[in-house]
Amino acid sequence: MADKNLVIVESPAKARTISKILGSDFTVVPSMGHVIDLPAKKMGVDIEAGFVPEYKVLAGRKKLLTQLKKDAKSADNIYMATDPDREGEAIGWHIKEAVFKDKPVKRVNFHEITSDAIRHAFESPREFDKNMVEAQISRRILDRIVGYLLSPLLWKKITRGLSAGRVQSVALRLIIDRERQILEFKPQEYWEIEAELRKDGAAFTAKLDKKDGQKTEVKDRQGADSICAYLKDKQFMVQEVKKTEKKRSPDAPFITSTLQQESFNKLRFNATKTMILAQQLYEGIDIGEEAPVGLITYMRTDSTNIAAEAVNQARGLIQNNYGKDYLPDKPPVYKTKKFAQQAHEAIRPTLINRAPESLKAYLTGEQFELFELIYNRFIASQMTPARYLQTSVSIQAGEYLFSASGSKLVFKGFSAVYGKPEEEKEKNEIPVLEKDDPLELIKLIPSQHFTKPPARFSDSSLVKIMEEEGIGRPSTYAPIISTLIQRGYVNRIKGYLNPTELGFKVCDMLIQYFPEIMDVKFTAFLEGELDEVEEGKVGRQKVLNDFYGPFKAGFDFASANIKKEVVTTSDICDKCGKPMVIKWGRKGKFLSCSDFPNCKNSKSITSGVKCPQPGCGGELIQRRSKRGFFYGCTNYPKCTYISKELPQENELNRQ
Repeated sequence: MADKNLVIVESPAKARTISKILGSDFTVVPSMGHVIDLPAKKMGVDIEAGFVPEYKVLAGRKKLLTQLKKDAKSADNIYMATDPDREGEAIGWHIKEAVFKDKPVKRVNFHEITSDAIRHAFESPREFDKNMVEAQISRRILDRIVGYLLSPLLWKKITRGLSAGRVQSVALRLIIDRERQILEFKPQEYWEIEAELRKDGAAFTAKLDKKDGQKTEVKDRQGADSICAYLKDKQFMVQEVKKTEKKRSPDAPFITSTLQQESFNKLRFNATKTMILAQQLYEGIDIGEEAPVGLITYMRTDSTNIAAEAVNQARGLIQNNYGKDYLPDKPPVYKTKKFAQQAHEAIRPTLINRAPESLKAYLTGEQFELFELIYNRFIASQMTPARYLQTSVSIQAGEYLFSASGSKLVFKGFSAVYGKPEEEKEKNEIPVLEKDDPLELIKLIPSQHFTKPPARFSDSSLVKIMEEEGIGRPSTYAPIISTLIQRGYVNRIKGYLNPTELGFKVCDMLIQYFPEIMDVKFTAFLEGELDEVEEGKVGRQKVLNDFYGPFKAGFDFASANIKKEVVTTSDICDKCGKPMVIKWGRKGKFLSCSDFPNCKNSKSITSGVKCPQPGCGGELIQRRSKRGFFYGCTNYPKCTYISKELPQENELNRQ
């Protein structure tokens, strides 16, 4: 008689896929994420006893645990198949401790959900990694202490219902600092001068570069006109021609951060959407085989490692489809961050010999776009560099030096799979030139420009800087951005992250009283310490002790000194005649009578912008929902106009 086997995973989709692979002798149950965690309505950490966490069964999960206990009684083998990262290790560990403490539990680890990978994992289970669990517990305790103690201070200073997070608050600071750079930016005028030149009937463009060996700076029209007047009668002569072949190597296969960045840049998917789609591709898609197949490897990773078997399959495909010139002698090796989990792989396709087009019929449009991006990036990462012929020309005209450059793709290499069409076109085609060749001046083209402020962060650029600064980890990038939006500290407008007035107030308060918590380098240091806990190099207790002492001192000072900010306005209460003050509520700021609670009169603060709906006549006010702030009409529900941002003047003029 066959053994009865119980398998626990996180999600129903993952359970369905694995169940079909393993067959009827295995019962696969989803835990729906964490089953046991810190309590929702109190801190749940005994600081005096040495930061002992108080774990509770989450609401709605008690029935699941009861059923697991029943299933365990008749099971010959129990397998924990939660995700292969810290969070997955901790989810499995807590279930094991709560339900199966007296029974052996086998931990299975896999990075792709395919028949071969699943069967191999179940043939070679491992022990739980206590260091991974310790790292997750350490992070959870740190985050709980910060959130639980800081949030009431925000209530005291601004309004109830606000919350602060250890890493999210630093990410908010990055967004706020960038916004202040934009607000303080003063554009500077500058001019560029180009010369359209011709040699033997072939025209090209050169740009003013230097005067007497020094970089030329043209600051206004007068300077540009003066230079053009000087140059119009001068002979343009080739001073030097350089031809060099440049190589451009392929990028590494995706890790979580680079996938989120490229997905935004190429597909305009935000970080959350990217991870939802990647999770679907990882957990299993029905492609007409016996069981659904996970089409990509695990999507939360910071490792660029690739399994040898996958490398060999990719090399075989490249040899067959593109030829030996596209195949490097040895597989490329890509740098992995110091603390990256070496046992993990990069994000790659699992069915390397199945081109994306052959699976298109089984995927939604967005799933296909992301899968194709992952597939092509991986194949390209195993190919030879692209080669370009670059021509650089120096051209003398009186005391001025112009420069011209052009590049031509001479060998596609990896760009045959993962390139940009514009890269294949010759840029500024340069005719054949020799030293001392005279050139005909067709015309001079002066153009006015202004320096531009730094761009607001998108999901892509924020994830990039967070990774560079060591803030957050693969599993946290997307949730951090989502949390900032849900709290109303940031709005995502046309793909870019705009901080709200509330975001500024929260950030400034935290910087004033908790400069260390809001310090990028300190946060990165803590992330590094958590990585060292996972590697077994430092203990949980030391990390928590080192953090809590200075934090508690700052907290005590803030508690004693923070006072509610009162902003009195020129508006007068129409019920009692006293001044109105600005207050913050769950849906944003509003006007309240200064004699509250004796007078409970309040009213919305309008933006001064009329509703653009024809014939409405209302004004727009800022409101707040679970998705962040938006503008709605004062005539709601009669008028249902809403917008993420105030309408432009031309939209209002159409009325």
